[in-house]
Amino acid sequence: MNNKSFNKYIERAIKENWERIALSDFDGVSYHYKDIARKIAKIHLLLESAGIEKGDKVAICGKNSAHWAVAFFAAITYGAVPVPILHEFKADNIHHIVNHSEAKLLFVGDGVWENLNGSLMKNLRGIFLLNDFSLLQSESERLINTRNRLNEYFGRKYPSRFTPEAVSYYEDSPEELAVINYTSGSTGFSKGVMLPYRSLWSNVEFCLEHLPFLKASDGIVCMLPMAHMYGMVIEMIHPFAKGCHLHFLTRVPSPKIIMDAFAAVKPKLIIAVPLIIEKIIKTKVFPLLDKPLMKLMLKVPFLDNQLLTKINDRLSETFGGNLVQMIIGGAALNREVELFLRRIGFPLTVGYGMTECGPLISYAPWDETRIGSCGRIVDRMEGRVDSPDPAHIVGELQVKGANTMLGYYKNDEATQAIFTPDGWMKTGDLCTIDEDGFVYLRGRNKNMILGPSGQNIYPEEIEDRLNNMPYVCESLIVEQEGKLVALVYPDIENAQRSNLAGHALETQMEEDIATLNKELPAYSQISRLKIYYEEFEKTPKRSIKRYLYQNN
Repeated sequence: MNNKSFNKYIERAIKENWERIALSDFDGVSYHYKDIARKIAKIHLLLESAGIEKGDKVAICGKNSAHWAVAFFAAITYGAVPVPILHEFKADNIHHIVNHSEAKLLFVGDGVWENLNGSLMKNLRGIFLLNDFSLLQSESERLINTRNRLNEYFGRKYPSRFTPEAVSYYEDSPEELAVINYTSGSTGFSKGVMLPYRSLWSNVEFCLEHLPFLKASDGIVCMLPMAHMYGMVIEMIHPFAKGCHLHFLTRVPSPKIIMDAFAAVKPKLIIAVPLIIEKIIKTKVFPLLDKPLMKLMLKVPFLDNQLLTKINDRLSETFGGNLVQMIIGGAALNREVELFLRRIGFPLTVGYGMTECGPLISYAPWDETRIGSCGRIVDRMEGRVDSPDPAHIVGELQVKGANTMLGYYKNDEATQAIFTPDGWMKTGDLCTIDEDGFVYLRGRNKNMILGPSGQNIYPEEIEDRLNNMPYVCESLIVEQEGKLVALVYPDIENAQRSNLAGHALETQMEEDIATLNKELPAYSQISRLKIYYEEFEKTPKRSIKRYLYQNN
C-alpha cells in the first residue's frame, strides 16, 4: 500500500468517524461522515455512467457549502481531476476555464448557473446543480437514466447495508495530477496550476503534524473560498481528515455572520485573511486605547498588564472563547496590528504560500514566530533567496520540494519561465531569510518600483504605514511620471466621527502624508494623493487588483 496516498486520508477519515457529524451548512442541514460516504458512492455511479475515466476533469463552481465539499471529495476519490473555479469569476471567465481545462462534467451552484450558457461549454457531458445534485443538462441517455433511478442503482450495488467496509477509494500515486486550480490573479489573467497528489498529501500531512490540538469532533468555521488552495486544503481537507465538524458559511461572510458562527462553533483553529482581524482591532480596540484614561493606564506598570490581559480575554471571547491559534495568510498583516496582538499575547501567526505550492511555503506556530515574519520553510520543502546576502539583501524567494506544482496546464511557456534551469520554482516574492530560517517578505517582484537612482522601492511597505493612519481604510502606491502617488480609500466612518468630509478630509490626509514623508527616505516619499470613494476591486483572496490602478 502507498503510505503517501492522499485518498487514503479521506477513506480513513470516513471509516474512523462514521457516526460523527462531518459537514454542516451554517444554520442549515448537517451530514454525518456516513452520509458523506453514501453521497460520494452515488456520485461515483453518476461519474461512471457519464463515461468519466481516471484523469478526466470535473469542474466545480459555487459558493462554499457541504455539497461543494462532497462534489470535490467524490471527484478526487474516483480518480478524476477536480477543477475548482471561484464562483466570483465572471461568466465568460468560467466558460473559458471549463473549456480550457477540458472538463467533462460541471457541478454548479444555482447563483452561478443563472449567468452561464451551457451551449458555450461544448465538452461537457453533464451539468449538475450543487444544491441537490439534480441534472441540469445532458445529452447522455445513460447519465439521465442513472440520475433518475440513482437510488435503485445504489441499492443494487450495495444490496445489504452500506457499511464502512464498502468504502474503498482510488489509490493515487505521488506524481499523478490531482487538481487543476486556476489562479485568481492580481495580475489580470488565470493560469491553470497542475498540482500532483504529492502536493496535496504533503500539505495535509504538515497540518496533521503541526496542528495537533485540533481533534475529531472539533468544530471549524469555513469562511475562505474553497476554490482557493488556502481554504480548500487548510480549512476543508485537513480538518475533514481529522474527523472534525466543518461549518460552511453559505452566504457572503459579513462580520456579523462570522461572529455569530464563532459564537456558535467556538473553534480552536481559525484560518483567516488579514482583513478580518485588522477590521476588528482598528474599529473596536484602537479607538478604545486612544481614550485619555486608557493611555494613562497603559503607562502604569502592573495596571498595563491587567488591561492588556482583559483586552486579550475580550478578543478571545469575540472569536468564540476557545481559540488555540489563528493563522493569517493570503496577504501581509498590518505591522501595528501585529505588534499590538503580540503585546497582549493573542495566539496569532502569519503563514505564507501560493497556489503553485498547494499552498504552503512557510509557517511557524504563534509562540515561536517573529514579528514581521511568516515563519520558516515547511517540511519537505527547501527555500533559497536569489541574493548575495540572503539575511540582509532582499532577493526573490525560490523553492523546491514535495509541495510544488507540475506546471501550468497547456502553458509550457509560463511553466518554463517560473522554473530555474536547476529546478527551483520562482515565487515572484521578495524576501530575506534570517540565520534561524525565518522568512521576511518585502513585496512582489513585479510590484517593486525602481527609484530615481536605482533604489528598490517596495510599495507594500509604504502602504502598510499609510494604512495605519486614522482616516485610511486601504491604499495603493503607484508610480506616475516618475513620482509616487498614493491612492487612498478613506475610512469614512472614522472621518464622520471626527466631522471630516470632502475638502477637510483631503486636507487632513495631506497633512498626515506630509508627516509620513518626514519618516521616509527622499526617494520613496509620496508626491501626490488621490482619494477613491469606492473600495478597490479585489480578487476573491482579498488582494487588491493592482493592475487596474497602475495608470489611473
